[in-house]
Amino acid sequence: MKSLLLAMVVIGSLVVATAMTRTTAIDISGTWVFSVDLDSGGHGDPTFVFKQDKDALTGTYDGPLGKYDVTGSIKDNKATFGFEFTNDDVKHKVSYEGTLESATKMSGTMEISDGPKGKWTATKK
Repeated sequence: MKSLLLAMVVIGSLVVATAMTRTTAIDISGTWVFSVDLDSGGHGDPTFVFKQDKDALTGTYDGPLGKYDVTGSIKDNKATFGFEFTNDDVKHKVSYEGTLESATKMSGTMEISDGPKGKWTATKK
């Protein structure tokens, strides 16, 4: 009876540990170098610095549009983040959506409100 109880506890612990591992997102905190190709033909190589706190992302963007604070979220292997900037007294929002391929690589799409869309890849430094 003790053996059966011990086996059930061990199996239960393994099931819980496996479930927790599957739902825990990769921590993307750190510096990422992006390569962005706009559908309109433009290209940029911005740098993002992320700080991840559970599912919340904060950080900075430094690239062709200037330097801005970034906010977003991450769930499982999906990241959504962006920032706002003003050009000629018009406020624009830049939105990025991506998939984490590993702890050091991700890719996805981006869009500037009332502006171009594009695709990007990123590598963690």
